[in-house]
Amino acid sequence: MRMTLQQKYKILVVDDEPDLEPLLLQRMRRAIRAGRYEFVFAGNGLEALHKLDEDETIDMVLSDINMPQMDGLTLLDQIPEVNPNIRSVIISAYGDMKNIRTAMNRGAFDFVTKPIDFKDLQVTIDRTLNHVEELKAALSARDKLVSLQNELDVASNIQQSILPTELPQEHDYQMFGSMKSARNVGGDFYDVVRLPDRRVGLAIADVSDKGVPAALFMMSTRTLLKGAAIGAINPGDVIGTVNQLLCEDNEAAMFVTLIYGVYDPETGRLTYANGGHNPPLIVHSDNSSTLLPPTDGLALGLVPGYEYQQRTVTVAPGEALVLYTDGVTEAMNGDEEEFGVERLQDIFKKSNPHEPYAITRLIFDAVDTFAGDTPQSDDVTCLTLCRG
Repeated sequence: MRMTLQQKYKILVVDDEPDLEPLLLQRMRRAIRAGRYEFVFAGNGLEALHKLDEDETIDMVLSDINMPQMDGLTLLDQIPEVNPNIRSVIISAYGDMKNIRTAMNRGAFDFVTKPIDFKDLQVTIDRTLNHVEELKAALSARDKLVSLQNELDVASNIQQSILPTELPQEHDYQMFGSMKSARNVGGDFYDVVRLPDRRVGLAIADVSDKGVPAALFMMSTRTLLKGAAIGAINPGDVIGTVNQLLCEDNEAAMFVTLIYGVYDPETGRLTYANGGHNPPLIVHSDNSSTLLPPTDGLALGLVPGYEYQQRTVTVAPGEALVLYTDGVTEAMNGDEEEFGVERLQDIFKKSNPHEPYAITRLIFDAVDTFAGDTPQSDDVTCLTLCRG
């Protein structure tokens, strides 16, 4: 279960712009007054290292890239020598994929772009601090990891800590996502990326393998996806970029199935590319449903240089787009039958609540009822978008 942020966390902000400190303190004043955050500031990487040396209670670093004396990328290299358990978030220029990739390679947990969206910044801070808590729990339990189940518990916590805590709820569309982890933890995740002109990128994925390696591979995939999504327009190019980066550093030979689409709420058009994942479902207003046409893409991390194709469909008013992982369709009952796509579509012939939380809950309940007492062998994950 994901931990909640209850204690006070100390965040070191590293930036040479003098206006950032009063602006950040003003925009984060509620969280500061509530005792959730305490901010300390440094003007460059050298000053930040001194503060980290002097104060062992700093939990995370939020750093700009371009600064005098020592820039943010060099600082990222130095932080593990001071405290390997600190997690860093980088502030980058919009679309600066070169520096974003370098930052991720040097251990950045996440990034935000300029101009700073303070709502997105708070979500990113909370997600990073959740991860810090899970990491602390993992380290404290390190000596107790004498069984596979202990390791899987750690993996589950890592997995939950990076899922988005807030999804868009707009006047013309709403979203909801949820994941129910299995005992044999895999690497499911979903994410949403806000893009210019009210467009939104949405993704769902399933990493091969299980346990901590899958959770870490999932975390890397999610970060690469977010970076690629703000650096490219076409979903096929986004998935292709992530695939190439995963292929370049994949000694464990893991792979991930992933679907990524860009939804335009002004038109209802969804442009998507599919890397070997289950085809999403559009639930129509008459309770019928249709699987999205395939794009015949391979799973990511297997073939470098692979070109991913994309398609465009329209989600009509009153329709729902349902993304899911194979934990739904491959759920087994006591007779070793799979839940399957047909049963998934049959759910909506009987009931179509037209609300993303209710649709997701309907799927989870149907899978649970079908499986009965049969243990869950894979994560069950859904991401639902409803057009108003």
